[in-house]
Amino acid sequence: MRHSAGMAMVDWRPDPLSPLPLYAQIAGHFRAKITGGDWPAGMKLPPQRELARQLGVNRSTIVAALGQLTELGLIEGRHGGGTRVAAAKANRGTAGSWNDYVEEGIHYPNLPAVQAINRLEFQPELVRLGTGEPAPELLPGEQMRDILAELARGELPLAYEEPLGSLRLRRALSAELGRSGIQADPSSILILSGALQGFQLISLGLLPKGSTVLLEKPSYMYSIHSFQSAGVKLCGLPMDGQGLMAEGLENAAVRTKAALLYTIPAFHNPTGILMDAERRRELMEKTAALGLPILEDGAYQDLWLDAPPPPPLKAMDQSGSVLHLGTLSKSASPGLRIGWVAGPEQVIRRLADIKMQTDYGASSLSQLAAAKWLEDGCHERHCSALRLALRRRRDLMLELLERHCEGLAVWSKPAGGFYVWLRLNRPVPLPRLFRAALAEGLLLNTGDLYDRSDARHLRLSYAYASPSELERGIAKLAELIRRMGGLS
Repeated sequence: MRHSAGMAMVDWRPDPLSPLPLYAQIAGHFRAKITGGDWPAGMKLPPQRELARQLGVNRSTIVAALGQLTELGLIEGRHGGGTRVAAAKANRGTAGSWNDYVEEGIHYPNLPAVQAINRLEFQPELVRLGTGEPAPELLPGEQMRDILAELARGELPLAYEEPLGSLRLRRALSAELGRSGIQADPSSILILSGALQGFQLISLGLLPKGSTVLLEKPSYMYSIHSFQSAGVKLCGLPMDGQGLMAEGLENAAVRTKAALLYTIPAFHNPTGILMDAERRRELMEKTAALGLPILEDGAYQDLWLDAPPPPPLKAMDQSGSVLHLGTLSKSASPGLRIGWVAGPEQVIRRLADIKMQTDYGASSLSQLAAAKWLEDGCHERHCSALRLALRRRRDLMLELLERHCEGLAVWSKPAGGFYVWLRLNRPVPLPRLFRAALAEGLLLNTGDLYDRSDARHLRLSYAYASPSELERGIAKLAELIRRMGGLS
């Protein structure tokens, strides 16, 4: 088996205070990984420049380290194929090892670019211009500490929760959803280990293999493989400034025999578009006529910046045709890993059964903290403060784009969420732009993650990078775009 994935070495760096030269430390670390079977034969090493950046050393140090490994026969250069772990001496005695199965499971691996972003986001020296989470200083650390301290004085839930999740949390969520117009009894809510788990449970427990999901194009769903790994196909539909265009929905649904429509009506990821009330009504009418269920992703609906969005699709649901996904990850705490899905009781029970077979329930401690967070009104107060901070950052990013990207790209002002969807005036090779930006200390989310054919878009986030990082990052990004587009 050939292994082509790049290696993640961000968890180790050579020690500059060690008496052993840096190149020798690197060579020794690589040798242990190869001979121990962690890096199997055929695995491709990152380019020398990327290795130097990851390990915080000069390129000449990498050259010296790789030279030692080449002399030992542990790595080999291939014409046009970079440097790989050699077959001759690598992984002795590992025949039949777990490395032989690394690409054989039914779950698709992440896109290589997504894998790279997931690793690189933990390198503190990078300016993260695309990250889809609030910056640590925007999270409610002090309030959450107070809640945890108060809970620690009482009896803690150290056992499993019931299949639907904590009743206390489901009651709190029922009240929270009611404020947005969604009527969902606690028995109609399933607690998830983050909203992403909802996609996995639905694809495994509700959708026939080979079925088709309709969705916006571009979409966050194209960057993950929850549906595709279950043998489900994706069919993208176009958008305009008001959201998903309903005109082609009937033809696409009939042609593909679609099983459901997945949509992000409030502050869409990655475009930031807010679906207006008229489009939502039209969508509900058309899907009802087609008998097409809807999976509504409400991850960003609390993060409005100018005015509250129209009621969710689930608030208009009179027939049990909408499943509504929500999460605390985009507002209160990604680390709590608390999400939920609301829908018809029979469907929720089916998903709960699948969840019990996968992880036996979300963290009992996290559920208790989330329940207290909602009951005490902390969520509403925190969201008000978070909206103010995000509004300031959004306005700063728009100002910076006007200053540096005029004539290079076009964009719209998002009314909420985290993202500005930047459209370049000239197409550029987005993987090349990603690598060039990385070399300059910028981490980007390029449009081809959300639409494979895209060569013009970037998802810029104002939620994570600090104001000073945004100022440096946008100026540097504009310089790179100008250079790559032949405009300088």
